[in-house]
Amino acid sequence: MSRATDEQERDPELSALLARISACRICRDNPAGGPERALPHEPRPVCVASSRAPILIAGQAPGTRVHASGKPFTDASGNRLRDWLGVDEAQFYDPDLFAIVPMGFCFPGQDAKGGDLPPRKECAPTWRDEVMAQMPQLKLILVIGQYAHAWHLGSLRQRTLTETVRNWRSILYANDTPTPVMPLPHPSWRNSGWIRKNPWFETDLLPELKRRVSLLVDR
Repeated sequence: MSRATDEQERDPELSALLARISACRICRDNPAGGPERALPHEPRPVCVASSRAPILIAGQAPGTRVHASGKPFTDASGNRLRDWLGVDEAQFYDPDLFAIVPMGFCFPGQDAKGGDLPPRKECAPTWRDEVMAQMPQLKLILVIGQYAHAWHLGSLRQRTLTETVRNWRSILYANDTPTPVMPLPHPSWRNSGWIRKNPWFETDLLPELKRRVSLLVDR
């Protein structure tokens, strides 16, 4: 789901970019690694960029339910993420409040065990810098999962996801990032064990996350 219609009058340049993203077929027509690596289904880019939202959610890639709906986080992971943020669905899907731009815009398919494959390699190098350049108004970037960590954190990323998220305070207050960034694990229910093993995530990080989001959403 692109916001080309919503953005057209306010920001024609972003609207045109979102239209190009909606029409993108690079992972089918010119895949990294050759034709045998082509996306095995029709692309359906899911990207909610915004020239007004103060918060960016930088996730991984759509899953099966999001691929079907064309709307980001329309699954159990979305329910958990909204709980982490302390917002309801109306706030979450308001492009004046949240931009939702995953590392891969299309559902990448599943592996032999039924898990989602990593974000496509073609997507971020093709689009991400251009999309980010259209959102200078951002006040907070939430990077979800290892692929978003790798792209957005650079040298601030630690050896493991756990170490990166545990180091959230240093990352949040780093002077070399123009916009404050908070690293998060993926809100998948498969990470429930990780959350139990790392109680500081709920006792320390989430209250600060909710506080910052509230200040920007209720402004």
